[in-house]
Amino acid sequence: MAHIVIIGAGFGGLTAIRTLRKLGCRDPITLISPRPVMFYYASLIWVPAGQRTEADLSVPLDKFFKRQNIKYHQGTVTGLDPKAREVQTDNGTVVFDSLIIASGGRFIKKLPGIEHTYTPCDGYAATKAYTDRFATLDGGTLAFGFATNPKEPAAMRGGPIFEFVFGMDTLLRQQKRRDKFDLVFFSPAPEPGKRLGAKAVKAVLREMKKHNIRTHLGHKMKGFSADTVHTEGGDIHSDLTMFMPGMTGPTWATNSGLQLSEGGLIKGDAQCRVPGFKGIYVVGDGASLPGPKWMPKQAHMADLQAITAARNLLAEQKGEPAEEEFKTELVCIIDTLNKGMLIFRNDKRTILLPKMRALSWSKRFFEWYYLRNYR
Repeated sequence: MAHIVIIGAGFGGLTAIRTLRKLGCRDPITLISPRPVMFYYASLIWVPAGQRTEADLSVPLDKFFKRQNIKYHQGTVTGLDPKAREVQTDNGTVVFDSLIIASGGRFIKKLPGIEHTYTPCDGYAATKAYTDRFATLDGGTLAFGFATNPKEPAAMRGGPIFEFVFGMDTLLRQQKRRDKFDLVFFSPAPEPGKRLGAKAVKAVLREMKKHNIRTHLGHKMKGFSADTVHTEGGDIHSDLTMFMPGMTGPTWATNSGLQLSEGGLIKGDAQCRVPGFKGIYVVGDGASLPGPKWMPKQAHMADLQAITAARNLLAEQKGEPAEEEFKTELVCIIDTLNKGMLIFRNDKRTILLPKMRALSWSKRFFEWYYLRNYR
């Protein structure tokens, strides 16, 4: 029997497992990750308001692994030898016949003074640290921004920042102290979130103006200091800064022998296959895959890619053509704590629904629905 190895216990990796088993795969599968836990990053937006804790967002995977007959290898990947078919970790080497890389990407933290900012998608600790710092403020300026990988513009995650800025606006209004704070959104892009579609960008910026959230757009980032965001278009005073930098591939990929994009992500094709190596696939944030310029880095996209990778992997094992292409789709609910704005986009249409309470509740329902697969 062939041995399948999956790197990563996030959305892509776990969806690949579910798809393989659903399609009848009974081959041994080993999953490699630092912790046997699924962390639901999408709900970090509710942490500052006290609506989620680390325990709420962390799902132990022991029961899931047992149900799916998965061998778990606890370790951090340190290297890959695609010719020897080996994954090296800080806890030993794992040999594979087929491999799905779903390890995610990493944020580029090269701007001077970036240590003065908080990157929420670094995980719970970063978001909790931001929350604790916010709790000490009686007033001031809160700055929120995101940027991209200059060598790979698609390698960015800006959606959560939109949600944080609107969420903090709502929270301050609920606390009846919005008048004590100035909120500002910054981005080097003149039209931030352009992948959402022109109408959606205009709607988001219109909402910011409506809620007295200042914008500072289209100016290249220079760096940060303890109380300032520095850009080529001028400085922004900030008592607390949340910033999502651009993304690149995992550190170990550099010397892996796999083809990397100019931006440092692992190259794959429309079938999620890694060129030059049979039986190796890549999905999610650490992948550079073909698609439209608006193709997002988000959990839903990682799921779609993982489904395709799993199907093609099994086809390849059977000696059949592995030619299924992943579907490109953007689904985003920009949550404001009490309402949500829906944005949907595919190659045929873009749908934008205005803020509604029902959309915020639907996002919470989806969290429960999605995580029940792993509880």
